[in-house]
Amino acid sequence: MTGFALAVAWSLWLGILTSIHPCPLATNVVAISYLARRLGDSRQVFWSGVLYTIGRSATYVIIGMVLVGGLLSSPTVSTFLQKQMSRIEGPLLVLVGMLLLGLFRVSFQPLGVSPQIQQRADRWGIWGAGLLGVVFALTLCPISATYLFLELDLSVRYASKIVMPSAFGIGTALPVIAFALLVAASARSVGKSFEQVRRFEWWARQTTGILFVLVGIYYSLKCIFEVLR
Repeated sequence: MTGFALAVAWSLWLGILTSIHPCPLATNVVAISYLARRLGDSRQVFWSGVLYTIGRSATYVIIGMVLVGGLLSSPTVSTFLQKQMSRIEGPLLVLVGMLLLGLFRVSFQPLGVSPQIQQRADRWGIWGAGLLGVVFALTLCPISATYLFLELDLSVRYASKIVMPSAFGIGTALPVIAFALLVAASARSVGKSFEQVRRFEWWARQTTGILFVLVGIYYSLKCIFEVLR
C-alpha cells in the first residue's frame, strides 16, 4: 500500500472514530430520532438519515477544501509545511495520543442547535435532515475536533484538497447510515447497538492513542533528535 493510499485509509478511520465517539454519536442518534418522530414511513426515515449524512459529510469536505486549499495556495506556508511537517508531526502525534488515552483533557462548550434551526428543519420535512447534518458537523467536541485536525494535517501533507476530506466525510457517514437503518427497523434496537458501539469506540480510541504515541516517539527520535536513521 502506497503512502497516499495509507493516508486515505487513515482519513477514513479518523472519520469513523469521529462518528462513533460518544459526543458525536449521541448527536447523530438524537438527530435521526428527532427526524424519525414525524416520519411514519421507514423508507423516509432511512432517506432522512442519508440526507443527514450527505449534509454532514459535505460540510467536512468543504472545510477541508477551503482550509487545505488556502494553506497550499501560499508558497511560504506550503514550503514551510513541506519542510517542517515531519518535525511537527512527532510531538503532535504524542500529544494527540495522550489526549485519546485520557492522560489529559481539553474542554470547551460546543455550539448547540437553536430552536430556529429545529423549526426550519421541521418545515423542510425530510430535506431538513441535510440542514441538521450541516449544523451537527460544526458542533465539534474536543476529541472530534482533534480527529478533524489530524485529517487536515494529512490533507496538507499530501496536498489533497478533495480525496482525504471526502474519505473522512464517508467515515463519519457509515455509522450514521447504520443507525438510520436501526431507527427505521426498530427503535428498541438502537439502545443495545448504541452501547455496543460505545464499547467498541473505547477500545478503538485506546488502540489508536497508543499507536499515535508510538509513531510520534518514532518520528521525534528520527526527525528531531536524529537518533534513528
